[in-house]
Amino acid sequence: MAFRQYQLLRAILLVGTVSLNTLCTNWANQMMSKASDGAERLFNHPFLQAAAMFGGETLCLLAFKVVNVLSRNSEENVLTKGNRNLNPIILLPAAVFDLLSTAIMYIGLTFTYPRSLLIFRGSAVLFVGVLSTVFLKKHILLKEWLGMANITIGFVIVGVTDVIFASSKHQKGQNSLLTGDILIIISLVISACQMVYEEKIISDLDIPPLQAVGWEGIFGFSMTSLLLFVFYWVPTPPHFGYRPNGTIEDAIDGLVQIGNNQLLLCTVLGSVISVALSTFAGISITKKVSATHRMVLDSIRTIVIWIVSVLVKWQEFYWLHIVGFAVLILGMCNYNGLLTCNDRTYDDDDEDDEDEDFSILNI
Repeated sequence: MAFRQYQLLRAILLVGTVSLNTLCTNWANQMMSKASDGAERLFNHPFLQAAAMFGGETLCLLAFKVVNVLSRNSEENVLTKGNRNLNPIILLPAAVFDLLSTAIMYIGLTFTYPRSLLIFRGSAVLFVGVLSTVFLKKHILLKEWLGMANITIGFVIVGVTDVIFASSKHQKGQNSLLTGDILIIISLVISACQMVYEEKIISDLDIPPLQAVGWEGIFGFSMTSLLLFVFYWVPTPPHFGYRPNGTIEDAIDGLVQIGNNQLLLCTVLGSVISVALSTFAGISITKKVSATHRMVLDSIRTIVIWIVSVLVKWQEFYWLHIVGFAVLILGMCNYNGLLTCNDRTYDDDDEDDEDEDFSILNI
């Protein structure tokens, strides 16, 4: 019973922190702050935000070391349980996947509208399912495929609702929209590759999730810091927004804006802390269950963000959104076998059954 409560805690932690991370990031991007040239300007520094988030993940390695020292003379702590003697370089590909996915998504969003990300995000569940069957040789049940399909349809309904009713003051050309949408799909495929790779490596080698997140953060922060230096000197192409020095990213300008607005600083810190916790919870679920379960849980984030966005007037309320979310929830219930009787994904005879039998609503 205690273990099941711990599983439930990880599920709630994932949904709560990943939602908080998105809300903090969106809020930061809507804030005005004095820039390095003295002008009041919207905060628009996606690559600096990505570096900050990777920096947050590195804190997990520090936490892992502290917990490991404190529990050295006692029973093995659940946070450090596993194979702690590993070559960290094995986690480098996961960090590369994460960085590529984030960078391509940010670039894609400069060419298209944010609602495109919402439309295509549900397809990430299907991508993970397909890659899991190919590379992990997993057998995914028909009810799970139907559940993932319903989740994808739910996302499409919600996204298309925004396309129908929402208007944009700055219309973008068809070529720009097509380019942005293709880049977003590519970023989701790369993200799915990251999930599957993490499931394969972390599960097979029994790596403690806290340690894995920390090393991925170190690799990601190092690569992103290098990109920040390069982008500081690369002139900005069209669609990338304005920077005081006219380059793709100006980390110095971003730090100045953060320093000039305490509320902006709080949102950035909120993003840093929430991304560390959400990545830890996500990798824990990937290790103990599967990458597809992690993506299904992640889809709940959209509902939480939508509720908050409507309450704070960031987004208009449309009844068609309810239809989309209803289909999404139906898909999650179908995926977890809540709509059928006596249907279990895992065998009861498995010695790790209590560890593996994970359901979003019946943990």
